[in-house]
Amino acid sequence: MENLNIFILLLLLLPSFSTSQYNCPFAFCGSTTFIVRFPFRLVGQQPAICGYPGFDLRCNRQGTMLLTLPKSGDFLVRTIDYRSQVIQLYDPSGCSAARLSNLDLSGSPFSVSTTRNYTLLSCPVEVTTARFPTVACLSNSTYSTVATTSVSFATEMANQTRCRVMGPLRYPTSRYRGQEGLSSDLNMDISLTWDNPNCQECTVDGGTCGYTNTSMQEIACFNDSEKGNNRATIAMVIVSVGMALPAIAASIAIACYICRKDRRVSTWMARNTTPLDTTTMPPETAAALWRGSLTIGLDQSTIESYTKAVLGESKRLPGHHDASCAICLSEYNVNETVRCIPECRHCFHSECIDEWLKLKGTCPVCRNSPSPARVAL
Repeated sequence: MENLNIFILLLLLLPSFSTSQYNCPFAFCGSTTFIVRFPFRLVGQQPAICGYPGFDLRCNRQGTMLLTLPKSGDFLVRTIDYRSQVIQLYDPSGCSAARLSNLDLSGSPFSVSTTRNYTLLSCPVEVTTARFPTVACLSNSTYSTVATTSVSFATEMANQTRCRVMGPLRYPTSRYRGQEGLSSDLNMDISLTWDNPNCQECTVDGGTCGYTNTSMQEIACFNDSEKGNNRATIAMVIVSVGMALPAIAASIAIACYICRKDRRVSTWMARNTTPLDTTTMPPETAAALWRGSLTIGLDQSTIESYTKAVLGESKRLPGHHDASCAICLSEYNVNETVRCIPECRHCFHSECIDEWLKLKGTCPVCRNSPSPARVAL
């Protein structure tokens, strides 16, 4: 229990070792695999000094991270690349293409570095069925919306079919890879970048940007190497303690089981063993008993001659089919060793009956003597 308390204490202290300047802990939201750090901050988990204006993030009840653009509303955050200073967003309703027509980045610190140009076509359903990927959220039961990166393809479709050109669409992407086919379903993330604050070199060097003082006027790069070593050391300690806890718990459980079992055997034998009355014995027998040369039970060779077996999956005993040992009162388990008394065929745990027969030469259940007691004078 004490080790468990130490482990929990270390877990509680870990965030304090992973903080940067002015107690700015790294934050997470739900099952996201990336951390939130300067210039971003997670509202409710990090103080205002941990983030730059315009970089506030929120974590909703579903455990998903949101970024609010002042003139375009809320977007869900897919990931943040601090080295490239790129954030990938997508529409909560699943139609990022529809949001692009009204995307306004003014008033925010974000901009578009690379775009991919598409031409939107509105075509009758029978024209596009099973031929081109459609933008489902911009389509209906009568007309389907098709997006293509080829202007010539869009023109040909408009001339040869009843499709009409709806207009161009610029899709913000993190990099331009050229045409990936004549059409697209526009099921992609919106990639935005930021230039201020510029922490790319600091991040590449393994540091973290942050304010130099509480006035929040100047930003500097703080080296995380020493702090990282401290975190690594603490993490190793926690992992070591965590790995040791199951072994400690197992050892305690085994010790308790053995102690409990021995206590049951001792209690049972104390209740069922009649004290010897030396006043009724011949003088020489009583004297031998006091000298320790009298053996009331069976000798080891006689005990070892009795049937001994290891229980299999069925836990079937060689003798009477009892479910538990009558001495320690514990149920039989697979791979346990039992010994049976030949005359009455009562079986017990090997270690239980061996100790019993050394003290008393009778069966603990039926009280029959399996073999004459040996008296050594």
